[in-house]
Amino acid sequence: MDKLEEKLHGQKLYLPDGEDVMKIQLACLDKLYDFNATRPTELEKRGRLLKEMFAEIGENCYIEPPLHSNFGGRHCHFGKNVYANFNLTLVDDTHIYVGDYTMIAPNVVIATAAHPILPELRVKNYQYNAPVKIGRACWLGAGVIVLPGVTIGDGSVIGAGSVVTRDIPAGVVAYGNPCRVIREIGERDRKYYFKDKKIDASLLNEEE
Repeated sequence: MDKLEEKLHGQKLYLPDGEDVMKIQLACLDKLYDFNATRPTELEKRGRLLKEMFAEIGENCYIEPPLHSNFGGRHCHFGKNVYANFNLTLVDDTHIYVGDYTMIAPNVVIATAAHPILPELRVKNYQYNAPVKIGRACWLGAGVIVLPGVTIGDGSVIGAGSVVTRDIPAGVVAYGNPCRVIREIGERDRKYYFKDKKIDASLLNEEE
């Protein structure tokens, strides 16, 4: 790990406005600008830019502009078939991992960067980063905020407007501020998709 990577990924306090950080960050933001300037019909161009911008991005990922990102996706690892609606904010000063088939609603914030509680250190502009991990086939509702260092387990649903301050296990519905587990995903969810609206059983037998 070189000095720059140690700053960003070592979870230690550092100054984010150093010349070494800014040089790489500005180059990433130029590519992000190009992505956000694409027309709705330029899907191929969007896909190509995402492959250049992200650390990893799987097949059939779709991110709706505008996308906001501190490093333009440089530290983001998305699996296949990830869908993100407009105004996704990725504070990707260190790594963000998103599993296959995860869905992200509008106005979601996934943040890895934070500042010390102690005012004397904030005055000096110190920062630290902690990675975020979101599992396979999760759903983050509109306006969800995920804070640094959080892990969300496979298949879990995070309700709209939640602030996720701590880890959420797999296979649950969780919401609130702070976000907390409300219930497990269970048999009723295999029968009803919304209130009393029944799931056609044949849909569960379809191949992915």
